[in-house]
This record gives sequence, C-alpha cells and structure tokens, in this order.
Amino acid sequence: MSEEERLDIVEGTDEDGNRLLLTVEKYFFYNGDEYVLLKEYQEKAQPAPPEERETLYVMRVAVSRDEEGEEIEDFEPVEEELAQRLIPVIRARWQGGEGQEG
Repeated sequence: MSEEERLDIVEGTDEDGNRLLLTVEKYFFYNGDEYVLLKEYQEKAQPAPPEERETLYVMRVAVSRDEEGEEIEDFEPVEEELAQRLIPVIRARWQGGEGQEG
C-alpha cells in the first residue's frame, strides 16, 4: 500500500466557513490528552515555496461512539494559549525522529 493510500484525510472548515481538506501528520500526547497535528492536503506532494509557510493545525482528539458502538475520533480546536505551549512539544518530538505515535 502506498503512503498516500494510508493518509488520513479530514474535511473541515476554516474561520470563514471555507472548506478545508487536512491530512493527519502526527498524533501525540501532552499532559494525558491526545492531540493531532494536521496540515492542508495537497494532491501531489509539492514542497511549499521557501517564502510560503504551510499552515498547521493542532486539535485535541476526543473519542466518542456511534450508534453501533464503533469508536469515532472527533477533532476539537484548542485555545491559542494551549496551541502555543504545544508548539515546542511538537517540534521536539518531530525533529527528534520520534515515530508517528508520539
């Protein structure tokens, strides 16, 4: 199975109500809660121009169950203050070569 076939793609909306397709980049834990790092989905893996930075999103993972009892992951936005505390954690784990399951 190719890497692209294994990508988790999530559909959401931005602050202005525009449709966003996001890929799951990394799951990680912080203070006992699970979080996910997402970035905008691109059809083909093209690096962003050096002057253009990719927008990344950090969300808390909340698990619920559907009517059949199957687990569903819901991604909840985090407050800006928490997102700022998580940035160094993400950088340290990602750049440190830690695996996908942080």
